[in-house]
Amino acid sequence: MSTQALQKKPAVHTVRLEPVGLEMEVEEGETILDAAFRQGVSLMHGCKEGQCSACKCLLIDGDVEMLKYSTFALSDPERDSNHILLCRTVAYSDVEVELLNYDEDLLARSIPVKDIAGRLAAVETLTHDIVAIAVTLDQPMKFWAGQYVDITLPGHGITRSFSMANPPGANPPGGPARLEFIIKKYPQGAFSGALDDGLAVGEPVMVRGPYGTCFRREEREGPMILVGGGSGMAPLLSILHDQAASGETRPVRFFYGARTRRDLFHLELFEAFARAMPDFAFIPALSHAGDEDGWTGETGFVHEVLRRHLAAMPDVEQADVYSCGPPPMIDAVLPVLQMAGVDSARIHFDKFTPATR
Repeated sequence: MSTQALQKKPAVHTVRLEPVGLEMEVEEGETILDAAFRQGVSLMHGCKEGQCSACKCLLIDGDVEMLKYSTFALSDPERDSNHILLCRTVAYSDVEVELLNYDEDLLARSIPVKDIAGRLAAVETLTHDIVAIAVTLDQPMKFWAGQYVDITLPGHGITRSFSMANPPGANPPGGPARLEFIIKKYPQGAFSGALDDGLAVGEPVMVRGPYGTCFRREEREGPMILVGGGSGMAPLLSILHDQAASGETRPVRFFYGARTRRDLFHLELFEAFARAMPDFAFIPALSHAGDEDGWTGETGFVHEVLRRHLAAMPDVEQADVYSCGPPPMIDAVLPVLQMAGVDSARIHFDKFTPATR
């Protein structure tokens, strides 16, 4: 018998997800969330690194181990009461968990996560600290508008998560599969450093995805509200493109927070959306407009501007809201939406947490 035949195969366990009654397999050493991604079971998730609590659930039965996580995402009292984070949980037996947050529409639109090779196709400067990049893939990737992928630069040993800025189905038949991204550059950032060092068109990349639960829900009534800041523009732009192509006539309002006028971009694109869509408005909010002369638009932080507009917006209780950007912005926006009476089940957000690897 060969040495390979004598090697022990990884143990495989069953994970039962209640109250939806789904079962899936998880290999020993694999997190439950990664097992779900592999099998196309879309569970609520965010950072995938134990920082955001989106995948928090209750362990009903089974033997598990928790990998390193932030106590901001899962407190010690919660852990003592058998709460776990699926992105940090490794199973050593059959397991049963109760999902605290789940979305039947999300489960119905599951897409298995895939690894696809590609190459950097374009790099474009948008502002002093935001760039757009495009990647061509060796094969198409299916995703929903608003989702994201992990991009690895093999030659640099860097992996970062970025949201697609283009909508699904944007590539012409027979043409190259292409994904577009909007990236904020940070001082001492690894990916930023690679861009500053002249990351060249043609550089090989690996793309893994899609991930994310903040994607456009279709055929809904009431207004659509988009709220973003920084590179949070990307998933919202994908959603906006997808909404414009859908033929739906619901009102759409896009609130975008920036510091000064020089931090705004794609203004001509939003003017084109306003001409093409039946009821669309782009509403930039400048928190430091006093530093510039001539600004006649909205001033203040984006959640403050949003609050003012929601007070006069009809049917706000029926709105679908998509908010993407840094955690402080999301944390400020959510209470504003709740106070305005927006149904919490129709609020979808993606916190752009800092990279930990």
